[in-house]
Amino acid sequence: MSEAKKTTNRKEIEKWAEQHGGVPSIIKGTEKDGKGEGVLRIHFPDKSKDNENFEEISWDEFFKEFEAKKLAILLSDNSSFSKIVNRD
Repeated sequence: MSEAKKTTNRKEIEKWAEQHGGVPSIIKGTEKDGKGEGVLRIHFPDKSKDNENFEEISWDEFFKEFEAKKLAILLSDNSSFSKIVNRD
C-alpha cells in the first residue's frame, strides 16, 4: 500500500471520494442521544457488503461534524484507503 496523506482540505477530500466511489456517511447507531452525526466515514457502497450499517449524509453535514470534532483524514492516492483521525 502506498503512503497515506493527512489532510483537512474539503475540496481535496470530496474529489478523492468521488474518484474512488466514496460517499460521506455515518455509522448507524453511533449518534449520541440523537444529537450529532455519529461516527463519520467515507463509505464505498459499490465495494461494500455492509451497506445497511451506513447512512449517507451530505458533505455539509459531514464537514460540520468533521470541523466540530477537529478531525483530519488519511487518504491514499493509489487505493480507496481512508482513515479519519484527530488533527493532532
